[in-house]
Amino acid sequence: MTEDGTGPAVRVVAAVIEREGRYLLGRRPIEKRHGGLWEFPGGKLDPGESVLEAARRELSEELALEVTGIGPLLWSVADGRTPFIIEFVEVFTDGTPRALEHEDLGWFAPDVMRRMDLAPADAAFVRHLAAPAQVDPGTG
Repeated sequence: MTEDGTGPAVRVVAAVIEREGRYLLGRRPIEKRHGGLWEFPGGKLDPGESVLEAARRELSEELALEVTGIGPLLWSVADGRTPFIIEFVEVFTDGTPRALEHEDLGWFAPDVMRRMDLAPADAAFVRHLAAPAQVDPGTG
């Protein structure tokens, strides 16, 4: 159950794909929730599906990309008052992305992403990326 009692949590993978210091974002179709806003690509995990399996399926369907592996979970956040838990995961791919479901695609540096119209969870993740690393005062 989610914190606000809306039902069981629904896990969503958000693929964090980085190439040469830039991150792949897609603009959501205007008729969908958060339409016109930019997001990290991905989608809901099907029942019994791993994060890797979901990333492979979603990125093949949305971008015609082959997922070659995943890295760690970078950050996780509840998506407002919905049952969605967005899991931002480092994803490694082969191929050139094509906008099969998004209105547009682009590769953006972190400083540019901070000024973009992002979906709420994606904007929170970009702020998280930009946050200075916490330094333990005892280590230097």
